[in-house]
Amino acid sequence: MYRIKKTFHIAYAHRLLNHPGKCRDLHGHNGIVEITLKAPALDRQKMVMDFTDLSRTVKKWLDDNLDHKTILSKKDPLLKLLRSEGQACFETADNPTAEILAELIFKELVRAGLPVEEAAFWETPSAMAGYRK
Repeated sequence: MYRIKKTFHIAYAHRLLNHPGKCRDLHGHNGIVEITLKAPALDRQKMVMDFTDLSRTVKKWLDDNLDHKTILSKKDPLLKLLRSEGQACFETADNPTAEILAELIFKELVRAGLPVEEAAFWETPSAMAGYRK
């Protein structure tokens, strides 16, 4: 099995409803998204996927959806207020934890047709959550 990995940087804000600690307050992160693709064989160019093509697909989705956005649960009362003020927001079904964001990114890239093995979401340089099928 062949694997490639590429990282992407995003800036975002979020908060976690009903969290017992400081993450209950709106705050920001400089996150890193790490994508691992896999393939049992290489393509005609002897690649799992061209890094440029991978970057184009992943970066577009991240830029359109998460980068420089406020990411909030659909249950968060702040979501409606921020949107009414013109704030760019991304809505998640659950609290936007690193685990939820890793799963979301994984599923979106699979839907886009990429052979994703894992999506990892680094909330800070020392805290990462990953999602695999």
